[in-house]
Formats: sequence, structure tokens, C-alpha cells
Amino acid sequence: MGKHGFGGFGGGMNMQAMMKQAQKMQQDMLKAKEELAELEVTGTSGGGMVEVTMTCDMNVTAVKIKPEAVDPDDVEMLEDLIIAAFNEAQSLAKKESDERMGAFAGLGL
Repeated sequence: MGKHGFGGFGGGMNMQAMMKQAQKMQQDMLKAKEELAELEVTGTSGGGMVEVTMTCDMNVTAVKIKPEAVDPDDVEMLEDLIIAAFNEAQSLAKKESDERMGAFAGLGL
């Protein structure tokens, strides 16, 4: 290998240190994913008439509908409220995930 180190990379390039750093980043990324799987956000619609709670890895954990939101003559409105609350929760979860995982973007880990 000569005096320039591994593969011609001289000047203090330490492959072992780089590998150690990559492993730490991978561990940090896995930890962030685990935290996102537990972190919940809640989307609401209709002034709080409908709530959808989901984890930041996009699993719905609860749907709450206030009784006054249930009108048998206007089921379509309730369906729209559920969709709106779900979409808000999904947007909040994506934002949280993007913020936490952004540091790992493009690293290929």
C-alpha cells in the first residue's frame, strides 16, 4: 500500500474512522425511525368534530367523531370530515418525519 495509506488516500484519510462514523449514522437513523413509529400527531376537521390520530410512520391509531357530527341525512359530510382530518394528520406526520429524517437524506444508509 505504500506510504499513502489505503487505496492511495493519504493525508490522514482514516477508513476505520469513516466506517465507524457511517455505523453511528445508521444507528442514529434507526433510532429516529423507531421514535417516529411511536410519535403521534392528530389531524382535525370541522372545528374538532372529527379527529384522526396517527403515528409518524403513517399508522392510524385512533379516529374520534363527536356525536353531533353524525347526521344520517348527510353521511357525505361526515365522510368528507374524516378524509380532511386524515389528510391533515398525514401532512403533520410527513412534516415531522421529514424534519427528523432530513439529516439522513442522500446518505444511502
